[in-house]
Amino acid sequence: MATSASQISARIIEAVMAQKLAPGSRLGEQQLAMLFDCSRTIVREALTRLAARGIVTVSARRGWFVIEPSQDEAREAFEARRVIELGLIRSAGSAGKIDKAALRELKAHLQREKAALKESDVGNRSFLLGDFHVCLAECLGNTLLADTLRDYTARTTLIAMLYQSTHDAVQSCEDHVQIVAALERGDHAAAEALMAAHIGTVQSALRVQAPADPLAQLRDALAPLQNTNTAAAAAAPKGKRRKAAASPASDSSTYLGALL
Repeated sequence: MATSASQISARIIEAVMAQKLAPGSRLGEQQLAMLFDCSRTIVREALTRLAARGIVTVSARRGWFVIEPSQDEAREAFEARRVIELGLIRSAGSAGKIDKAALRELKAHLQREKAALKESDVGNRSFLLGDFHVCLAECLGNTLLADTLRDYTARTTLIAMLYQSTHDAVQSCEDHVQIVAALERGDHAAAEALMAAHIGTVQSALRVQAPADPLAQLRDALAPLQNTNTAAAAAAPKGKRRKAAASPASDSSTYLGALL
């Protein structure tokens, strides 16, 4: 059976969530077509879908690449997740207690997370920790938002890789356990607060630096010299340098200071 565009895009999303595809990874159409034993047309359809979902980007001359989110995009992705996930829990709270089948599914997912923490497969562990949020949305009865969360979770995984997140996987799993426990006892307010804290902790673990000052080098070079008399003498015409150097209140030094 031929591989479909949906299957290819799903595999790429899975690889991103498992941290097996790093930000900026090139996705060659020909290589993917050979790997999935399909036409380049199918591959291009899959990549076009992922581009629309904000997971890959394309350059007319260079080809397809996994996105490299900027700091602003990182902040927006976490804000979007916070709005969606807290809203889902709040909505579920107004509908009453979560049903037993959904709780069983969430607990089964937590068991898979705990098992993955004991193994050496970092990719599987990373995927399961991210997929918990997708599973939660599905269990709370909103498959549409589950699909949206899958994309945002993939993006925040790329963000964590790009900005070298220091977040602890064990702590992440424990956060998930506490959220499910709050949902089980019907305390949706606590579950919402726990989710907000969890997302905030993951975001704060990113090593995001303040934007560099593009004028820093020029500003340092053009800073006024400590000996303003020397600067004034250098700026004065040849015939007037001796006079400028002797003047403690040179107009040239005043002008240079005003310029900067």
